[in-house]
Amino acid sequence: MDGMAYGAGKAGGAFDPQTFFRQPHTILRMVSWLFSIVVFGCIANEGYVNRPNEVEEYCIFNRNQNACNYGVTMGTLAFLCCLAFLALDVYFPQISSVKDRKKAVLADVGVSAFWSFMWFVGFCLLANQWQVSKLEDNPLREGADAARAAIAFCFFSVFTWVAQTMLSVERLKTVSFEEEYNKLFTTQPTNPLV
Repeated sequence: MDGMAYGAGKAGGAFDPQTFFRQPHTILRMVSWLFSIVVFGCIANEGYVNRPNEVEEYCIFNRNQNACNYGVTMGTLAFLCCLAFLALDVYFPQISSVKDRKKAVLADVGVSAFWSFMWFVGFCLLANQWQVSKLEDNPLREGADAARAAIAFCFFSVFTWVAQTMLSVERLKTVSFEEEYNKLFTTQPTNPLV
C-alpha cells in the first residue's frame, strides 16, 4: 500500500508531473481527449457538403443533421469532460479524506462508463448513416476521409473509455480498501500522562 498513493496519509505531497504523465489513467484520458478532438474536428471541418446544384450544406452522413450534431456534441462534451477529469487527477493526491477520494473515483467510474456507451452509440449511428449515404448526395465524395476518420475514432474511443472504466474500478477497490482499513484499525489516542 505504500507505493499506491491513494490513502489519506499520502495526501498533501508535491505534484510530480513526470509521475503524473506516466500513470495509465492519465495517458488514457489524454488519448481520449485527442480522439474527441479528431471526431469533433473531422465533422465540424468536412462533415457538411452540398450537391452541385444546391447552396445549402447538409450533413455528409446521409444528409442526417442529427448524426453530425451528435458527433460534434459528443466530441465537444468528451473534450471538456477529459479536461475536467485531468484537473481532478492533478488535484486527487491533495484530497485527504478517504470518503472524498471515494466520491471522486465513483464519479470517474460512472462518467467513464457513460462515455463508453455514448461513443458506442455514436459509432453505430455514424457508421450506419455513412453506409446508407447516397452517391448523388455527394458525387465527388468530398469529406469521405473525414467521415471515415470520425467513425474510426468513435470506435477507438469506446475502448479508451472502457479501459478508463476498468482502471477506475481498480482505483475504487484500492480506495475502498483504505476506507475499510481505517474503520477497522483506528488509531488509538495515546495518553501522554501515563
